[in-house]
Amino acid sequence: MSDRDLALVLSGGGMNGLLLELGFLRRIRESPLWDRVGWIYGTSAGALSGVMATLDRLEDMEAFVLELRPEETFRPNRLWQTPLNGLHDYVLPETIAERLAPIEELAEEVAGSPIELFVTVTDVTDDVLPDELHAYEHLYSSWTTPADVMARAVLASAAISALVLPLRVGDVIGTDGGWVRNFPLGHAYDNPGVAEIVGFRYVSRTTHGPRENLSRLRRRLEPFRAVPPVRALIGELRVAEEREERGEPPHLADMIVRLMRVTVARNTELEVRSARARDEAVRALETLREDVLATVRRSALPWRRGAAVREVEARFAAAGFPFRHDRALPVTIVRGDPGELSLDASFRTGLEWPVETKRALIERGYEQTATALEGAAAD
Repeated sequence: MSDRDLALVLSGGGMNGLLLELGFLRRIRESPLWDRVGWIYGTSAGALSGVMATLDRLEDMEAFVLELRPEETFRPNRLWQTPLNGLHDYVLPETIAERLAPIEELAEEVAGSPIELFVTVTDVTDDVLPDELHAYEHLYSSWTTPADVMARAVLASAAISALVLPLRVGDVIGTDGGWVRNFPLGHAYDNPGVAEIVGFRYVSRTTHGPRENLSRLRRRLEPFRAVPPVRALIGELRVAEEREERGEPPHLADMIVRLMRVTVARNTELEVRSARARDEAVRALETLREDVLATVRRSALPWRRGAAVREVEARFAAAGFPFRHDRALPVTIVRGDPGELSLDASFRTGLEWPVETKRALIERGYEQTATALEGAAAD
């Protein structure tokens, strides 16, 4: 068995998740687990942090995120651009190139790492029928995917669909992997070389930007209300403000954000439940096997006992189940909860991320990981 038998699973989670995830990775790096890491599975923020973890450049990653400003990730577009170019301009790739290295160079380095990185991307290619196993999902490996395509996969996985348009990844039109698999735990389970899994699962906190954004825009338009289209827009803004006051989505973009939050939380929970159910089934199957063998040994005639035991063992070994049934994996999942430290995730104009809060989130992720590892060791 290889010394690298452990898989890390990194979920998406926006800036809050990225900071907590950095604390998670720092704590893992200080433990004996780090030298056992053979695979990293990442989605969205987990794809970005997965690149830097694969390269063992966590210090560089920390310096990068502490300096990072909201407008250097997803920069709001002007109102007239929004219908055609998305709500925001995806400037994160340029920021990465300026402060770390072009993402293509990072992908080249990742390809030579002893750790294999996997990135999940949601496939929104038109007129393509989904396959039975991975409907609308693509999984890219740093060892088998060309570096230029892998670089695009990382960027597409981290492209928040409520803000920016999708990207071309090879022959796929790809976007935020969180839509299909925000916490790619199942892929780690399916890897026959994995003997243990440690995962970071971001727990989303709903955050809202200041509610005066709509009213501020309306006030700025008031001097031009004599123009009929502007007057109509002012009326629509008033209606949107009323919806916001009632706690309803004021506009379509907010509705998309809410739906994405539901989808991500739902598929993450299903991923965890599926893994638990799989392990419970493996343990129950092993108990059943032992019980059946005990019954055979007790009941079979002496001259048939050995053959009967071999027949039963062969039948269990050949059983066709939709999961690996030869082992249940030890799994430790860290729930990354930002708590009251949660940063505003709206990427609105003028938004700031205080460095002190960023440091506190990194430390919180570190402490949450330490607690989870201690609990796992006690069990």
